[in-house]
Amino acid sequence: MTPDYARTLISYNYWARDRVMASVETLSPEQLRRPAVSSFGSILDTLAHLYSGESLWHQRCSGHPSPARPDLSGLTDVAAVRTAWAPLERQIRDLVDGLGAEGLMRTVEYKALTGQVVASPYWQILAHMVNHGSYHRGQIATLCRQVGGTPVKSMDMVVFFRE
Repeated sequence: MTPDYARTLISYNYWARDRVMASVETLSPEQLRRPAVSSFGSILDTLAHLYSGESLWHQRCSGHPSPARPDLSGLTDVAAVRTAWAPLERQIRDLVDGLGAEGLMRTVEYKALTGQVVASPYWQILAHMVNHGSYHRGQIATLCRQVGGTPVKSMDMVVFFRE
């Protein structure tokens, strides 16, 4: 993976996230919290999971191999999620901008949530983070339709490239 492609992946990740956020911002509090048969209990819970995952990966990649899970209790609505995510996005973009070709190949050692010590190169972590986001954004898109919300605009990477 090249530094340019790493930056492109991160830009895609936040472009797609913003498309989801635009859709979920139109939902009522009840729709956001409506119980869902999915990976997480509701649309809001899925958004919180995405934010939490990025926070954990950022901490690991910033030299904290056993990061604390972020406090999600304040993520009570979409505005709170946006507010929390804004500085994290900047931190992740800055981290990726500073890696360079050699940095992308450097290995990060960390504890998985299971407690197992594992190691991955930065480029694999970035690819995973974006893929993980795509998976859960797809779930949110489906859940938005199920609760009667505004459909999420296409998040296909080719649409991102065309724009």
